[in-house]
Amino acid sequence: MAVLQRKKALIAALAGIAAAVTLGVSAPAAAQTKAPAAAGKGEQFFPVLVYRTGAYGPNGNPWANGFIDYLKLVNAQGGINGVKITWEECEFGYATDRGVECYERLKSKGAAIVQPLSTGVTFALTDKAPVDKIALITAGYGRADSVEGEVFPYNFPLMGTYWSAADILVQHVGKLNGGLDKLKGKKIALVYLDSPYGKEPIALLTERSKLHGFELTTLPVTSPGVEQKSTWLQIRQNRPDYVFLWGWGVMNSTAIREAVATGFPRDRMYGVWWAAAEPDVTPVGADAKGYNGLAMQHGAGRAKMHEDILKLVHAKGQGTGPQEEVGTVLYTRGMISSLLGVEGIRQAQLRYGNRPITGEEARYGLENLNIDTKRIDALGLTGVMRPLATNCRDHEGAHVARIQQWDGTKWGFTSEWYEADMQIIRPMIRDSSARYAAEKKLTRRSCEAEMKEVAKTPAVVKK
Repeated sequence: MAVLQRKKALIAALAGIAAAVTLGVSAPAAAQTKAPAAAGKGEQFFPVLVYRTGAYGPNGNPWANGFIDYLKLVNAQGGINGVKITWEECEFGYATDRGVECYERLKSKGAAIVQPLSTGVTFALTDKAPVDKIALITAGYGRADSVEGEVFPYNFPLMGTYWSAADILVQHVGKLNGGLDKLKGKKIALVYLDSPYGKEPIALLTERSKLHGFELTTLPVTSPGVEQKSTWLQIRQNRPDYVFLWGWGVMNSTAIREAVATGFPRDRMYGVWWAAAEPDVTPVGADAKGYNGLAMQHGAGRAKMHEDILKLVHAKGQGTGPQEEVGTVLYTRGMISSLLGVEGIRQAQLRYGNRPITGEEARYGLENLNIDTKRIDALGLTGVMRPLATNCRDHEGAHVARIQQWDGTKWGFTSEWYEADMQIIRPMIRDSSARYAAEKKLTRRSCEAEMKEVAKTPAVVKK
């Protein structure tokens, strides 16, 4: 009888997994496959939180493939100063609770840095990270106020926050109209995924609307975003001058289709950098022509690093995904996100030695990044990545982006680089982080005191 019960349980479990795949829902996080084995002594372990299935899979897959291919490239080149990298994927389907489950399961395997790939998961982990002493890299997502390192010591929204993104979009449409003062009386509609991610730009856009006198309409869309007819009916009735799209996954292509159906010009639509990749436009075909999006530090196209991956990883049959996606927007985003973690470890090794780095040491490394032009050239990212430098008070490191437009077959840049106006954003960061510290009853770090303490201990490795 016991054997029969075990067989029934096994059959039920297999059926559950098969049903999840059929429905486009990922299996429980604890059931995920390792790739390769978890870190042992002398290895640096990287958790890889992913979503490869469901409504967000078309966007999540290239990011994850780029992320892992870069780890493979580093190993092929000898590791991080001789320290080999191991990793393990954990599928969480963009569900916050399952993302937290992935974090809890993988943190005990030697995780120094976690990249949540979700603003919702980032919010959930922000209280946990300082306790666990694990750094969170949220490259181009997460909490905008976590730029403030004195309040958020373990959060690193590197390369750009949603406040920076929204600010740059306002600057751009202002320039199109002859200046920000010319936006008075204009209408901007924000179509956003009704989630922590989608809500992040509202504070900045509200502040900018007060300064420049444009009318802001916020239109939430329920996840996964395949039903937007009522949203675009409101757009047709309100006739905004511009639509900013803060979507993800199938929501983005759905929004473009609805714009076509309602007659809203695609060249007056602007997606944030998570709504400006190939999976967002190719399903729409020629009708997507003219659609604009932000390019965060990079766009589509290949650099020397891509060629290195093709030669040292894909040519050896070790590529994580299809070779043709190398150089696409989200692949490159994942590749650079992975690079940021590796560079944080590398920077920490300058102080602590060429060995596996702990989370507390990784925080030091990420807080002292200086990826300058010389380093970018050495990495093979000339023309793709912009310089980035962090410090104790600034965990963003760079707040620049430019506009790219879809011509029906490929992305092309249509603007120079914009820099977010930190005179507007810094007071917002200060006030929001202060509210968070008060709410959580946190004692604010003193960057000055920590810098003096660090200076007392000489670095192990000379630059």
